[in-house]
Amino acid sequence: PVFHDDQHGTAIVVGAAAKNALLVAGKKIEDIKVVSTGGGAAGIACLNMLLKLGLRRENVWLCDVHGVVYEGRTIDMNPQKAAYAQNTDKWTLDDVIDGADLFLGLSGPNVLKPEMVKRMAKRPIIFALANPNPEIMPDIAREVAPDAIIATGRSDFPNQVNNVLCFPFIFRGALDVGATEINDAMQIACIDGIAELARATTSAEAAAAYQGETMNFGADYLIPKPFDPRLSGIVSSAVAQAAMDSGVAKRPIEDIEAYRETLDHAVFKSAMLMRPVFDAASKQSRTIAFAEGEDERVLRAAQAILEETSEKPVLIGRPDVISQRCERMGLTIRPERDFAIVNPENDPRYRDYWGTYHDIMARRGVTPDLAKAIMRTNTTAIAAVMVHRGEADSMICGTFGEYRWHLNYIEQVLCDPAQHAQGALSLMILEDGPLFIADTHVHTTPTPEQITQSVLGAARHVRRFGLEPKIALCARSQFGSMQGDTGQRLRDAMAQLDLMDLDFQYEGEMNIDAALDPEVRARVMPQNRMDGVANVLIFAHADAASGVRNILKMRAGGLEVGPILMGLRNQAHIVTPSITARGLLNMAAIAGVPVANYG
Repeated sequence: PVFHDDQHGTAIVVGAAAKNALLVAGKKIEDIKVVSTGGGAAGIACLNMLLKLGLRRENVWLCDVHGVVYEGRTIDMNPQKAAYAQNTDKWTLDDVIDGADLFLGLSGPNVLKPEMVKRMAKRPIIFALANPNPEIMPDIAREVAPDAIIATGRSDFPNQVNNVLCFPFIFRGALDVGATEINDAMQIACIDGIAELARATTSAEAAAAYQGETMNFGADYLIPKPFDPRLSGIVSSAVAQAAMDSGVAKRPIEDIEAYRETLDHAVFKSAMLMRPVFDAASKQSRTIAFAEGEDERVLRAAQAILEETSEKPVLIGRPDVISQRCERMGLTIRPERDFAIVNPENDPRYRDYWGTYHDIMARRGVTPDLAKAIMRTNTTAIAAVMVHRGEADSMICGTFGEYRWHLNYIEQVLCDPAQHAQGALSLMILEDGPLFIADTHVHTTPTPEQITQSVLGAARHVRRFGLEPKIALCARSQFGSMQGDTGQRLRDAMAQLDLMDLDFQYEGEMNIDAALDPEVRARVMPQNRMDGVANVLIFAHADAASGVRNILKMRAGGLEVGPILMGLRNQAHIVTPSITARGLLNMAAIAGVPVANYG
């Protein structure tokens, strides 16, 4: 076969695990002694791969059910086994295990005994890959060698050597460049990609899928988890590049980075749509204050922000808590070195902060003592004061708590007659394309003027994503078919918009099906002035907008970006408690570019 999972797949994952295990143990592959049990196809393939990585053949001792494979042996021999025959008078596994740095087991249960482990080298590496029962149970091995580095084929122990780590990614890279074969260079590129990913910061998606498990590179985390979504882009692109470099690619890819981004887009649904926003953010150097800086999702987002953008995160929280969590989560970022911290309990700017807040709120019932208390305990208010004082360009809050509570403090500090919250815009990424929805949170029953402002704000933000807005004002009535408050407010908003000579399409009021189906809309109103499918739905009630948003999230597989708080020149955004670390990264990118008012 061109590629066999039990042979080549196992060999690739073993190669990646061995590469990282040796790094943890502080050993070089050319210096180690390997003892392997199992002379089958998978075992031989693993040894062959280790040779390609630098292992010396004379340092390999192969054993099977008949004992050591030695020169001159005739029982159950073949050319593949004979390649590892040793000139020796040692006949059993027990005879050859002394001083072994790596035990590679692809045989059967309980082959490796505790007394054998005792005689292995310091910091032994034990790959007991027999399923379902390994050559030695990890707990038994650690009783006699507490410093052992252990991998198995089982998912209930750390370091599962699972072929899925290279499937189907190696095929994707090979097929996309039209490779005529899967050669050694491509397989080694796959190994390197898997090994490097384990040494990188754990993705939020993998951490969420494996809650409670160690996810920091080390003895218990040698290879990535199968659910790490980055495997597709990293491994496939590495294999494709190796195929091109080794001359077996019939359809070379000119831009390998663009190819990798395309693969990432297939996994991270928001990636393609967010690209214009990230590109714009990368050209800025904005400071983003995170009100809930101790939240683990915020910490993962901060790591990604520093890796993927030019933004400077500032985290509000206790430095010791943030440091401990970064270390426990295996993040490479550290306070002060990589990002600034505002400590509500002990910050030298405390007097300035409460003084600023009191100046703003003195005639709204806030005493100096209350201002002091708020600046000690309310991180949303602290972030807003930082933006007001110019110490941050934008702020993000809302990983816990109720939306209106956060909005209250933002409006107190950042809103004035010339600047106010226009509405909340949610971008829902669906299988058939993006759909924006407003106002989901800010105005419960917006006035015609507020609806008009939501339309203008939505148009401005839609264009940030490289899209042309097509805005439908949605209600139960269709183009004046029903009298009532809802339809009238939308019709009044339409009249206001008509006076503005706008350069985007808008229409209403109409049912949702008319907004999303041009044929339905044409039957109801042949003279309607919108082409195609609407990509923005504006509602006259927050209940309706929020209900549609949640239905799309929970039943239609919609991925939300947002909510985007419109109308504050991109100075503040309030997320919802269900947001992920990647969602926070997306919001940071959105906050990373100054936005002027529409028009």
